[in-house]
Amino acid sequence: MKAIITVVGKDTTGIVAGVATKIAELGLNIDDITQTVLDGYFTMMAVVSADEKKDFAQLRKEFETFGETLNVKINIQSSAIFDAMHNL
Repeated sequence: MKAIITVVGKDTTGIVAGVATKIAELGLNIDDITQTVLDGYFTMMAVVSADEKKDFAQLRKEFETFGETLNVKINIQSSAIFDAMHNL
């Protein structure tokens, strides 16, 4: 299983640490990550993977709830969606 996680919100200390910890707690591995701050807004994109299939609805709920604690919006999507878009 491979997925793309995006994080957007007002920049504050600890966002990367918090999100990375949550990713690990959910049994996902960070394969690649990039982040930047644009005019005071934090943006991050990470490619994550797991050896076994994961329930995306449950992961999405976990990240949405966790994002609220950091005051950021966290989204997760299957990488298959992006692969399909580029094959059209």
